[in-house]
Parts: sequence; C-alpha cells; structure tokens
Amino acid sequence: MNSKAIHEIRRRFTQDNMNLTCIHGCYVSEKGEVISMFKLPPVSLPAEECDRYLSLLKKVLSGTPDKNLVDVPFATEQVGVSDEHRLLMALKDSALREDDMVSVFFQRVIDGVQMEGSYLILLAHDAYDVPFRTQDEHRVTEMSTDVFNYIVCAVCPVKLTKSALSYCAQDNMFHPCDTNWVVAAPELGFMFPMFEERAANIYGALCYTRDPAQNHEGFVNTVFGTVPPVSAVEQKETFRDILQDTLQEECSLEVVQTVTDQLRDRIAEQKQAHIDEPLRVSAPQVRQALEACGVPEEKVTAFEQQYEERFGSGMDVSAVNVVDVKQFEVRTPNVVIKVDPEHSDLVETRVINGMRYILIRADEGVEVNGVSVSIQPGR
Repeated sequence: MNSKAIHEIRRRFTQDNMNLTCIHGCYVSEKGEVISMFKLPPVSLPAEECDRYLSLLKKVLSGTPDKNLVDVPFATEQVGVSDEHRLLMALKDSALREDDMVSVFFQRVIDGVQMEGSYLILLAHDAYDVPFRTQDEHRVTEMSTDVFNYIVCAVCPVKLTKSALSYCAQDNMFHPCDTNWVVAAPELGFMFPMFEERAANIYGALCYTRDPAQNHEGFVNTVFGTVPPVSAVEQKETFRDILQDTLQEECSLEVVQTVTDQLRDRIAEQKQAHIDEPLRVSAPQVRQALEACGVPEEKVTAFEQQYEERFGSGMDVSAVNVVDVKQFEVRTPNVVIKVDPEHSDLVETRVINGMRYILIRADEGVEVNGVSVSIQPGR
C-alpha cells in the first residue's frame, strides 16, 4: 500500500468517520494464557473510551511505509485455499460476528506472538463506503458504489504503572496513587485486506511493527502462513555490508556521500512529484553512482553480484531503509559528527603528514559547548 491509501484508511479512525461494527479483545497473560475475552459495540461506548480504542487501532496504520508498515503478500496458491487466508477472509466477510472464528484467530496470534509480559489483542471490523474520486482528486461521496470491508488487529503490551503522587481536587492536595495495569501503544498489528487502487486486494496484508528492526517472523508465519519480508534495519545493515565487502579500500567518504546524495535527491524528487509509492533501489541504480565516483569496474560488478545474492535476483530495496534522509553521520571510535545531509560536502577526509584526518569546513557560527569561538589563522 502506498502512503496515500494508508492515510485515507487512517482517517477512518475517528468517531465522526468510523463505521466499526464491533471490537473484540483478548487479554493474554505473560504465560500465554487467556485472562479474558470481550466484545464491544463501538457506537454504544462512552466517547472517551471509544477514542482510546480508536487511537490504539489507528496506531497500526502509522509510521513510514516499508519501514514500520510493510506489505505481506500471499502466494497465489494460498489465496482462498490455505487455512490462514480462509480464516482472515471469513473474519472479514462475517464482520466478526462469528465468535468461534474470532477465538480461533486469537489463539493463532497467541501461538505466534513472542512478547515479554502480558498483552491485549484488539480486532475490529470496518465497512468503508469508498467515495468516487474525479481526475482532479475531488471526492464525490454521493457517487460511492463500493464498500471496502476490512479487519484491523493490534497487539498491545499491558504494563504496570509506577506508584506516584496524584492531585486530588477534593482537598486540593497530592496523594499517593495506586499502581495499575494500562494498555500501551501496539508493538505490532495488521490490516487485511490491503487497500489498493481504491479497492480490496485480498492477495496481501499490511503489517505494522513499532520497531523497524523486528519483522515478527513467528507472528507472520502463524497468522499469514508466509515468511515476512526482511526488516528495515536488516536491509540497511545488509546494504552497508555489501558496500564494505565489495568496494574494500574504494569505500571512501566520497563514495558513500555520492551514493547517499543520489538516493536522497531521488527521494526528494519523488516527493515533489507527489508520487505515493515508496522509492525502490536497484543494483543498476547504485552502479551508476559507483561508476560516477571512479570505482573500478571489477568492484562495481562484484557489488551487483553480491547485491543479487543477498537480496535476491531482481529484488529492489526500499530507499528509506538504506539511506537516512535527515542525517549524515561520520563516526570514529572517539568522535561522532552529525551533519545536515544537504551540507555533507562540508566534510572531507585527507592525509596530512602521513596522518589521516576528517576535516569540516567552518566558515562562521562555530560554537563549543554553546560558546561562540573564533578560528585564528595558523592555529
């Protein structure tokens, strides 16, 4: 799913826009035992309580596509045939009215989740009357003909609050308040089916992870019967390792700067062009950047070969997972330098009298611990 489709569905999770038929919950102990199960009609909940549940479910549709929000495709032979896909379809089509099926689903989540402490599983169904959009993106609600039925699941840790002083309005004083179990923001979750080209795509689900380093393999395997995509952090580390291993002594500051700048520029261009699909990076695109830096042909070829071996033939990696658009960092064992990516050219490396240095051009506005300092010639 692209960012535009995600935002459209995310806007559903307010009391004015929602059409949730029901919310099911399952409270699970740290031992994986069901403590309680419940079913709530959102329309009859007090406003504040309803907002709390909507906020938790909405969180599953937040974050960066390809980093926190990842498409999990089903194999063609799974659709309508595998137990996992048939259960998800049945939950969606029944609008969660079949309690027995909901119980089966909760048990599958419990079998797949690896989480310390107790947690709450929330499962909700929504029916979205998809408004018609004209070519200039004008919404025409009266012309809505399609209904997008989908389910959303959130797995939220339940944590014990610390004892503290709390204000009491009755006597205008602070008193100790008891510890209590509260529901935290989701660690993982999903939406099924995906919403693509303003319609349901039953060939995939949109998975959420709070921590981009986690791909929740057990959960994805148990709930969807498939292998999860490589996590965002693992993609970044793999890309980094391929550059280092294949370029070796040619992996200079200038080469990394060039690769980073070209990818960052392409991300910015795509954003300015209002392209909602996440930018993908292929080996041939990186080859162009390496060749522009004068990297020898044999090392460029080695990069391409290892790229395909590590990521898979024809596999493109998300640009946001291999380049940080907000920061350019240079690190040594004793020093960390963080630079605005737009001004990474201010940093260079040089060998002076046989010693290797990292140089930063400093024209004006130099401060040390908040104190403005001047740089004198010859010092």
